[in-house]
Amino acid sequence: MRYQFGDYILDTDNYELCEHDTSLPVEPQVLELLVLLIENRGRMISKEEINEVVWRGRIVSEAALSSRIKSARKILGDNGKDQRIIQTVHKKGFRFVADVTTDVNIINCNVKPTRTFNEPPKKPAIVVLPFSNLSSNKEQEYLSDGITTDIITYLSKHRWLNVTARNTSFGYKGVETDSKSLGNELDVDYVVEGTIQRAGNRLRVNANLIDAKSGHQKWSDRYDRKVADIFSLQDELTGMIVSRIEPEIGVAERNKIVHSRPANLQAWDSYHLGIYHFFKFTQEDNLEAQRLLHYSQEQDRSFGEPFAWWAYAVILGMVYWDVEPSQEILNQALRACDTALSLDSQNAVFYALRARVLLARKEYNLAIAENEIAISMNPTLAAAYCGLGDSLAYEGRYIESIASFDKAIALSSNDPQRWAFYTYGALTLLFDHQYEKALKWLELASTIPNCQYWTAAHKVVVLALLERGHEMEVAKKQLLRENPAFSCDFARKKLFYLRRQEQISLYLGALGKAGIPKISSKVTK
Repeated sequence: MRYQFGDYILDTDNYELCEHDTSLPVEPQVLELLVLLIENRGRMISKEEINEVVWRGRIVSEAALSSRIKSARKILGDNGKDQRIIQTVHKKGFRFVADVTTDVNIINCNVKPTRTFNEPPKKPAIVVLPFSNLSSNKEQEYLSDGITTDIITYLSKHRWLNVTARNTSFGYKGVETDSKSLGNELDVDYVVEGTIQRAGNRLRVNANLIDAKSGHQKWSDRYDRKVADIFSLQDELTGMIVSRIEPEIGVAERNKIVHSRPANLQAWDSYHLGIYHFFKFTQEDNLEAQRLLHYSQEQDRSFGEPFAWWAYAVILGMVYWDVEPSQEILNQALRACDTALSLDSQNAVFYALRARVLLARKEYNLAIAENEIAISMNPTLAAAYCGLGDSLAYEGRYIESIASFDKAIALSSNDPQRWAFYTYGALTLLFDHQYEKALKWLELASTIPNCQYWTAAHKVVVLALLERGHEMEVAKKQLLRENPAFSCDFARKKLFYLRRQEQISLYLGALGKAGIPKISSKVTK
């Protein structure tokens, strides 16, 4: 269908807007908004309806909607004062008011735009099938249904995923179907399925994640528990299953992009490539992650993820590598997180990443509050518990901090940052003078791929404080192999986020006791 109003033609078949015979560059969301308004011209379209169509039901801020309306008006030569084409209905919605002619004899609108824009990111889609009750007692059906429902609920809290609604999912209860057929029927990328079996006070849960396109199993695990409080057990199992499924999907999506390496990177592609490099945890990869995430921002200004993750990449660059800590960069990182939250204020990850920036700014209490918001929104988000543990530790609240790290570790058996959870937790234990437990956590961290040199540094400090000279010398050699430029001055510079003098003195004093040089002439590689 083609619609003409004034000098403009909106062609919904070819999905383009022309002025006279020239195709105009229009962002996809702005074009979707115009199509919605013109197809319903004459009636008021509510903000809720716009949200459902343009953002697929994703909750966004008033500023995001206002931005799209402003862009639509600008490209049509309209404005908020005249409202010749798009009229605002105060606090309710918008109406298309220009005179429109349809299917007129006009020249074809086939001139190629001078610029191209990305399609909106296609988020991975998942269906959680009702878990099968293998118990002889059919009255246990409530338990399998309850766990399935909770998994759907908690997966939905990961805003980068599209999760099939419960009513649709439960329509397949008891129905024999294979993952490929299900993928075609529901247009989903992944299928979660499982079984539950109860015998006396024992409960066994099996869960599987399947690639719906290939039929290959991506992840599987089994959980055996004693039943005491059934609701607490249900919460525990649901949290553990979801916290394992979400990172597996992230790895699978990144691998798809990495292996295909599309020639023309769009926002979604460059975002996932950026995250792929982010989790490799090297200086070179961190810089590449920053570059790709910044490129993703430029490709789609309505896509919040690359803003928030860019901010975290910059913070890690300061803590581990060659990004020089500065107030200006910290301000830029905070603004990037604020941009992400303005686009999606219900995204728990954005609050957790903003908390990381606040912690680097030594605003610990604000970081605690942001992490608590993230956890209230998504109780399965392991990184938020780790961030909360860090923030509490730097305020000297060690008992609460260690409890948060325990929770992060329990949820994160396949999280790409698991080594960091142990390492950051060990620093808290060190500050609390729990040296033996800190050493145990550092040993666990050092066995995980991509573990960083700070793990070795913390180990040197702990062994110095325990006065284990031989082991300390071995650890010191390992540290200087991993980072030849490490020195006391280097450590003090990189620990810029610490504010409490007793923590700084304890750490630097132990480094000096271990014989770490005060100044190094070597350059970080």
